[in-house]
Amino acid sequence: MILVLAGGVGAARFIEGLVQVVPPETITAVVNTGDDMELHGLKISPDLDIVTCTLADLIDREQGWGIIGDTDECMSWLVKLGGPGWFKLGDRDLALHIRRTAMLREGRTLSEVADSFRQALGVAVRIMPMSDDPVPTHILTDAGEMHFEEYFVRHRAQNEVRGVRYVGVGKARPAPGLLELIATAEVILIAPSNPVVSVGPILAIPGVREAIMASPAPVVTVSPIVGGAAIKGPAAPLMRAVGLEVSAVGAAKAYAGLLDGIVIDQVDAHLAQQIEALGVRVAVTDTIMRGPAEKANLARVALQLAEARPAAV
Repeated sequence: MILVLAGGVGAARFIEGLVQVVPPETITAVVNTGDDMELHGLKISPDLDIVTCTLADLIDREQGWGIIGDTDECMSWLVKLGGPGWFKLGDRDLALHIRRTAMLREGRTLSEVADSFRQALGVAVRIMPMSDDPVPTHILTDAGEMHFEEYFVRHRAQNEVRGVRYVGVGKARPAPGLLELIATAEVILIAPSNPVVSVGPILAIPGVREAIMASPAPVVTVSPIVGGAAIKGPAAPLMRAVGLEVSAVGAAKAYAGLLDGIVIDQVDAHLAQQIEALGVRVAVTDTIMRGPAEKANLARVALQLAEARPAAV
């Protein structure tokens, strides 16, 4: 079984490549829920929905989020009636949030909801949240502390970042079965996601980092930083805020003590020796996932790097 620690858009595209290389039934995606929030009285899980809808081939690929061909009649009425309009929700998208909220109120867990949704949408990859407990990611900025989505969407990542906080993480429990999956995984892949607010919350759940360290599975990541810049999203200011260099080297250091290997882009090939000095093996390839062929190649390279780990002595 291949375990993938996943954020949103970058992770979803990476898993699209992975399912071309290995049977989708052998993949489990553990998805960040630090972006989850309540809005309009509804429970919204952005990364879970992005991963699920991408693998169901329903995603609006131009945006990277939302459902293709969606309309916004309900949203326009919500705004007309005085509701907040900074977080755009399509009509079909709202159906996910309405149904999720209803199921949670009926006593179902977020893990059960995520599994129900992926089955309903025909997704063979197993999808699970990092925890059934809420662990919202807050960004400490020059304008005060705010939820990550407010920082990223409402304020367009314009505020100066001074720190990051995973609210309530100390009391959160790993999703049911997650620690067992880590212990029995053949390969653990960390998708090319933001190391601070996408993968960071997963690793902060009590027991998760320790379970990965104890697992015999090789751990390989794909750098989300290419040429000193993030492919997508606000990784750069967030990495700087937690003391990480905005580079493939910084991406490797973000997972210090966990990694066996990292895949970096061709433009960063000159950093390979510096990363290898950290005790992390390096593979160099084109990491920009422009289409199906590039996604499959990236997944293949990551798996080959994992298979190349020297045997334990």
